[in-house]
This record gives sequence, C-alpha cells and structure tokens, in this order.
Amino acid sequence: MIERIIDLSTDAVRLSVNMERLLIERHNSDSITMSAEPVTVPLDEVAAVVASHRQVVFTQPALAGIAAHGGAVVVCDGKMMPVGMMLPIEQHHLQAERFVKQAEAALPVKKQIWRQIVQAKIAAQGRTLLDFRKSDFGFFEMAKRVKSGDTDNIEAHAARRYWPLLFDDPAFKREREAPDQNRFLNYGYTVLRAMVARAICATGLHPSLGVHHHNRYDAFCLADDLMEPFRPVVDRAVVHIVYSRGKEAPMDKETKAALIGAVTGRYRLDGESRTLFDILSRTAASLAKIFTGEGKELALPVI
Repeated sequence: MIERIIDLSTDAVRLSVNMERLLIERHNSDSITMSAEPVTVPLDEVAAVVASHRQVVFTQPALAGIAAHGGAVVVCDGKMMPVGMMLPIEQHHLQAERFVKQAEAALPVKKQIWRQIVQAKIAAQGRTLLDFRKSDFGFFEMAKRVKSGDTDNIEAHAARRYWPLLFDDPAFKREREAPDQNRFLNYGYTVLRAMVARAICATGLHPSLGVHHHNRYDAFCLADDLMEPFRPVVDRAVVHIVYSRGKEAPMDKETKAALIGAVTGRYRLDGESRTLFDILSRTAASLAKIFTGEGKELALPVI
C-alpha cells in the first residue's frame, strides 16, 4: 500500500474530507476563496501530515479521518520546527491485552530489549561513519560490548564520539536550539518519531510506556526508545544537506523534501528491500511478541 507524508509548508490550504479522500484546497491568505483545483489523497494512503504553514486549516472530519485510518498529524511552530503530534488511539484488536502485557513487562526483559536497541543503534552509526569517513572508528566493537540495560552507558560514549566524526567537525555538538544542522536533525527526528509512534499504536502497544526512556511529561517514551536504531537514516540525509547546501541552509521545501525522503526510502530487513513504514511495523510487532512472551528478538534493519 502507498503511504504518503504530506508536507504543508508553502501554501495556505484547507483540509477536508469527501468520499474517504482527503481534500487539500489552496485558498487566498486574506479570504476563504479557493484559488486552485483541490488535491485529493485516499485517507488510507496518508501516513502523516506535517503542517508548517501558518494558514493551514483542518476541518474536524479531516483530523478524525486521518486518525481513523492510522495517520499522524505533526504541527510546526513559526520557525517551521515540529512542536506537537496527534496519533490514533485505537488501531489493534488486541490493544487492551497488549497494554497489560506491556505494563507488566519484567525489568530484565526491558533491559534485554534496550541492549538490542543500543547495539543496533551503535552498529548503524558505525556503518554511517564507514560510508562517509571510510572507517567505523571502533563502533562495531563498541556495539558488541553493550550489556543488558547498557549498564556501562556505551550509548552515551558512542554519541560523544559520533557527532564530531560524522560532520568532520571537532566543535560540533548535538544541541536542539543551535542554529546549524541541528535544525535539520530536529525536523527529521520529529517526522521519524511520528512514524515510529504510529507503528507502535498500530501494533496495539502504548507509546507512553517505554523500556528505557521514562519521563512523566513525555507521552512518547516507547517511540523514543524504538526510534534509536533508525536515527542514522536522518543523520545520513543531514550530512548530504550540509555537503550540498551548507549547515546554514534554510528550512525550505528542498531541505524538508530531502529529510522526508529519508524516512520514505527503502532499507534492508531479513535480506529484503522494504519501505521504512513496513520495517517499523515489523519492528513494533516483534516488540509486542517479546512483551507477550512469543519472541525474544527485535526485528531490526541494516541501516
């Protein structure tokens, strides 16, 4: 099935629904007069809508229709950076049962899940460095040393080494408010986070109940956990943007297209080329099986 990420950043538009299709109609900024033929997209093809333009209008049926078909809505602020997200609340027939199993998961089980996540993340970072810098700088070996629960905090150690190496800049730091390529990372990670949260909900798990991340103010702790091995997908896109346009490039349509393209690409899982949407669904389903005692290993791709 086609799954689309719809970026609304360049025009004032109104979103409504007609015959199970999302209608996107452009309108004049000073009136509700429609100025062009509407674009229509089947609701079951909408994976996410990213609303950046200050004059995007959603009708209630549009929001309800997107959610009912499993889509996510990401809302951006005046700087065109994501600040909020809406997800469906019921997507799986065993949701209540899986919520219980997820909440009751034993600490050793969560620690083993986190070990797999951290190992996959560090290995993916190593492959990214190998591609761009011709060396993994010991990341593959670090991934092998990760213990249950990452008690030695190897993830943090890897992160400190990773960022300066990735951008070939000893001074670079991962800081959300920095006006450099951190902006691109923020945007890409938010779209990725929405995709992971969507897959989690579709599997019948709750995005708030994390295995490692715990924050009473964070409604997406599990999404933050499960997205970790997928972050290098965004990192690679950002490196290409910095190389081609510079770290001070505007957050314009071209930049966003490159970042969205990264999370709609194809990657390898079990020797097959799959869309990231498909892989995320399989990863979330494998996590659900661990919680219910039907499996022990996460299905994670080679990024």
